[in-house]
Amino acid sequence: MRSLRAAHSLASRSLLLSARALHGATASPAAAAATAGGGRWGNNPLPPAPAPSSRALQGGIVGAVSFSLTFATVAAAEVQAKERLPADLLPQNVVLYQYQACPFCNKVRAYLDYHDIPYKVVEVNPLSKKEIKWSEYKKVPILTVDGENLVDSSDIINKLQRKISPDEESTNEEEAKWRRWVDEHLVHVLSPNIYRSTSEALESFDYIAKHGNFSYTERFAVKYAGAAAMYFVSKKLKKKYNITDERASLYDAANTWTEALNGRNFLGGSKPNLADLAVFGVLRPIRYLTSGKDMVANTQIGEWYQRMEDAVGEPSRIKETQGQE
Repeated sequence: MRSLRAAHSLASRSLLLSARALHGATASPAAAAATAGGGRWGNNPLPPAPAPSSRALQGGIVGAVSFSLTFATVAAAEVQAKERLPADLLPQNVVLYQYQACPFCNKVRAYLDYHDIPYKVVEVNPLSKKEIKWSEYKKVPILTVDGENLVDSSDIINKLQRKISPDEESTNEEEAKWRRWVDEHLVHVLSPNIYRSTSEALESFDYIAKHGNFSYTERFAVKYAGAAAMYFVSKKLKKKYNITDERASLYDAANTWTEALNGRNFLGGSKPNLADLAVFGVLRPIRYLTSGKDMVANTQIGEWYQRMEDAVGEPSRIKETQGQE
């Protein structure tokens, strides 16, 4: 759907430019001369342009439409380009144990979606954690791949990357630096913003309650008790990480990231690298909350985020008939 919207947008802009060009071709010689800088090239008058025939105009319009649609289709295809893997490198039997709104879980999902690795999701109940009672590790995400249990979001991604790119030896220092920045700074800015006020805390927990693995009675308790608890916890986190102004810290982080891009579409250049996927993943749970909307409205990160949405594309999650949302 996003690729269709991108194609439609590109086609519209191309058609507008084509229409302007055709309109200029049908203008009177005097108008054309005025457009060409007073009707002179140096000191020599420009000859009047011959009026195009109706057949030529029709051909021009058809050509413009054809070119615009072709250009838009190709451009949209280039924008939405998952990094698909050869069949022999594709991990098998991938299951993600997660909380839907967890930024670290979203980091892993962004990686899986971008590489189009099919995966199942088990939504963990954060109160009972019964879904991961079998695991000694009691946090999420946990990813099982071919029977192997992987834990900790960055370590999960590192191990997956070695599986799918076994010949990759060189370490990208810039990429590693910004991945550390995500884990050590960006994620700590999120909670004070998500739970900045009671209304924002309720907004966030409304999303968590709807998408989490809760019974009907648990949803009510989680929304209101959880929102109240996290509102006060966020104040402690704000103090712990020396945050004086929640929104200013979020905007500063977003601007720091866009400055690091240095004019590139992605930190990875023409396509996202692991740092792009990490930033996108941890921001994805807040993008359409009040804090995320404010971030996009007050910084330059929106265009990059849209490019990432297009590049990552649709989720590769396997929908089970009795699965959970």
